Amino acid sequence: MSNARTRTLSLPPTDKAVVAAVLLLAAAGVAAVYSAVAFLAETKSGGDQESFLYRHIIRLTLALGVAGVLSLIDYRWLAKLSKVFMLASLALLLAVQIMGVVTNGAARWIEIGPISFQPSDLAKVALLIHVAVLLAKKQDYIGDFYRAFVPLCFWVGPTLLLIGIEDFSTAAILLLSITIMMFVGRVRLLHLVGAALVFASLGSLLMLSSPQRAARIESFLGISIFGNTNQDEVFDTQAEGYQAEQSRIAFAMGGLTGVGPGKSIQRDFLPAPYNDFIFAIVAEEYGLLGATAILLIFVYLLLRGYLRIARGSPDPLGLFLATGLTTAIVLYGFANAAVASGLFPVTGLAMPFVSYGGTSLLATGAMVGILLNISRHSETESA
Repeated sequence: MSNARTRTLSLPPTDKAVVAAVLLLAAAGVAAVYSAVAFLAETKSGGDQESFLYRHIIRLTLALGVAGVLSLIDYRWLAKLSKVFMLASLALLLAVQIMGVVTNGAARWIEIGPISFQPSDLAKVALLIHVAVLLAKKQDYIGDFYRAFVPLCFWVGPTLLLIGIEDFSTAAILLLSITIMMFVGRVRLLHLVGAALVFASLGSLLMLSSPQRAARIESFLGISIFGNTNQDEVFDTQAEGYQAEQSRIAFAMGGLTGVGPGKSIQRDFLPAPYNDFIFAIVAEEYGLLGATAILLIFVYLLLRGYLRIARGSPDPLGLFLATGLTTAIVLYGFANAAVASGLFPVTGLAMPFVSYGGTSLLATGAMVGILLNISRHSETESA
């Protein structure tokens, strides 16, 4: 016990810049969530906003605690268990299809007694770790289609398919993150292009199988593409286009400097303003300046993760893992902002450390913790 404690205390500090960026996002999230839950609190708990705020702070503290603990655990030790993590994740994703709890028309949750969680949040962390492990192991023959690329697709394909059945946006974020990891890992461009075409075809089939997804795409583009949607609802700003319309109003009302903390009006009209549309609340209350500040923090995380942690990693595993984790965290932030500002179709993606969340918040904490651990070892072994 004493030896383990000595080794822990002897580790160099984590990347302070990443820690500071995460804490800034968390602080901004606490302020935004406290304002955004006003309508929810009024309808579900008699106006008690503090209870929702305390719940968010507890979950946020747990997520930061997970990050702190994982920053002390050698990422190479976690890599040894990557296949176990993947098998457990696939089992949970299959369980969702059998016994998943339906929320907002999608079965994404599993309930075990008083605990409910989304297996897709656990699966995305496991998949990023395992892909990094496979890329590192197969570097000597990474251009070989059968020995390298097929084994990668063996794990990536089924996992993304099981996630995409109920959560297409998360599958898309993961696919892009893994594609960037593979590109950095020297996978042949021809293989990546072929895989992209296959996944695009599967994505189209998932769109055709879900009138709700198809309607969101059509509402965003403003044209009719699919034959399984209700055109009257698709182009009605009080139906399918309601969320996007209310979010644009929030941006317009915010202007340059915002209406002020806690003074949002659109929180009473936006569905899930504390989660999916938290960025719209930030833009309304703190204006273009506040919204830009949040995006700049994510840009800084991207640069720090790529240029400092990934580039300074002591081994290929750390390089690939840092690249994938950084990409996924930042893409989630950008995607949430893009949806709120009308640049993307409406999805259900949370903004890391800013949105009110449960398992998504814990999963993001785990990703940050692993990223910080890589930064510790890069300091030790590059010195």
